[in-house]
Amino acid sequence: MSGAHVIQIVAGIFALAVLGGGILALVCYILTLQRALRKCAITSLTIQPGTVWLLLIPLVNLVWHFFVVIGMSKSLGNEFRARNTPNVEPEPAKALGIGMCVCCACSIIPILGILAGLAYLVLWIIYWSKIASYARLLEASAPVAVAPAV
Repeated sequence: MSGAHVIQIVAGIFALAVLGGGILALVCYILTLQRALRKCAITSLTIQPGTVWLLLIPLVNLVWHFFVVIGMSKSLGNEFRARNTPNVEPEPAKALGIGMCVCCACSIIPILGILAGLAYLVLWIIYWSKIASYARLLEASAPVAVAPAV
């Protein structure tokens, strides 16, 4: 086996590891979004927790991510208002999420895509962290008791 073949094999293994790591990170991100939505009362939801899995569909996710971010911010905002949680934005993480989605969409543009992709990666990590912190905040605060319908 020549040195060129060894390099190709190592490069292939590395590419598969990066792809697998990216898919694993995306699945963990989606689980975080779903967990945050499941902590909200049904009356607060503007997007169903299971619909975040549509982010796994290539190209569709470029558009669907905008809907997820908007639905997340409205749902979390509704829940925080219902629980009277102080010091939380009216639409939590919406501006950050929209910026992230715009960078993701721009990442398919040649040349500009490199910078937009790097910005997307940074914003994605920050957004993910922010949503996880909101989920922890929901865990820490008591849910609103809803009176049964008569």
